Amino acid sequence: MTTPQEELLPATRRALLHRIAVAQAEGRAPSLVAAVVRDGRTVWTGARTCVEGHAPDEDVQYRIGSITKTFTAVLVLRLRDEGVLALSDPLEKHLPGTGVGEATVAELLAHSGGLAAETPGPWWERTPGSLRPELSDVLGERPLVHPAGRRFHYSNPGYALLGALVEKLRGAPWEDVLRRDVLEPLDLRRTSVRPQAPHAGGWAVHPWADVMMPEPLEDLGRMAPAGQLWSTAGDLARFAAFLVQGDERVLSAESLREMRTSAAPVEAADVASGYAYGLGMELRHQDGRALVGHTGSLPGFLACLTIGLSDDVSAVVLANCTSGPAPFTVAADLVRIVAEAEPRVPAPWRPLREADPAVLELVGQWYWGTYAFALRFSADGLLSLEPLSGNGRRSRFRAAGEGVWVGLEGYYAGEFLKPVRRPDGTVSHLDLGSFVFTRQPYDQEAPVPGGVDPEGWRGIG
Repeated sequence: MTTPQEELLPATRRALLHRIAVAQAEGRAPSLVAAVVRDGRTVWTGARTCVEGHAPDEDVQYRIGSITKTFTAVLVLRLRDEGVLALSDPLEKHLPGTGVGEATVAELLAHSGGLAAETPGPWWERTPGSLRPELSDVLGERPLVHPAGRRFHYSNPGYALLGALVEKLRGAPWEDVLRRDVLEPLDLRRTSVRPQAPHAGGWAVHPWADVMMPEPLEDLGRMAPAGQLWSTAGDLARFAAFLVQGDERVLSAESLREMRTSAAPVEAADVASGYAYGLGMELRHQDGRALVGHTGSLPGFLACLTIGLSDDVSAVVLANCTSGPAPFTVAADLVRIVAEAEPRVPAPWRPLREADPAVLELVGQWYWGTYAFALRFSADGLLSLEPLSGNGRRSRFRAAGEGVWVGLEGYYAGEFLKPVRRPDGTVSHLDLGSFVFTRQPYDQEAPVPGGVDPEGWRGIG
């Protein structure tokens, strides 16, 4: 997968190196390693370190913290795609007796199940998992702090439950299922539950002095599905390519699109900051660019994997310090540098091999009341509805059989677009979730709800 770094221009490579050098120096990180992926291939890696002459490369393991949650979510979506569970299933259906069984699988994936953010007792990230041998030890006496489904509230114990769900339905430990179903098919040979040499040590850097000390490296036990994994910049670059393209051996591109879709209610502050959460993936906006992926941290480590979908550029950033560099900001900047310096060259336009005349009859200008829209048919087999003013509701639609189309995004996601035909077979109007779209504004020959004034359009008079 790795290709020569000369694929990027020298100025771009220097800008990337400069960005991580600033991050390592100003963030006072013992080491920092990064990778950039474009068009599904690693096109750049870089590293900075405080140890002269010994920079880590893309094969050195770091702990990736909550990026582990994305791996766990992939395992759960596999179960859904196989028909073993539904995302709407309450947890109690498959994993009874937890005390939080009313929360659905989807709500746990999206951190909207109402569960507490952390486990009771001592700080779980710095203490051995043997202190929490059972799910009841992870959840404690007050596992719910909000009503299920009402709000986004990040929950590490929620992902411990999802890991237990995977174990129950697969009949095998979470780490074994992960290795068999995800790591091996994707050739992520340097991603593991426990560190494998060469790996970085985790450090705490003193906030007011240039000194540091090692952080403990604990096995998280039941909490492993929330943050246990170790990985490398090279492996996470391959994982980023998978999260964009899909792999039928692991998870389809369609299911990955579902993971990248906002699934949790967000508060006003989250809306203002451009943050939302899908199914095991964070959705952010930075500098006008939509980014998806996940951040991660454990004592001694910081991590980020982020994907700029519209630019098809992804970035991975790993550091071995408890605090310091902001991994998402750095990763987002790496995406921006490549996307702006070397904009994506679109594939050549190609016409359809053939087109159904019944579909071509639908394209063109339509009106919802007095709002003008254009309906287009593209080579990917989708219809797109766009307001001609540039402002308003828009969506793409895929064929759903028998002349019906289903919305894929925005206000019309899941809604049906149906051409309504006259007795002679010609199209009278479009019905979109009960909205009537006509060829002329308030067409008198179409069944516009509420009727159309028989005198038609007029001036002030």
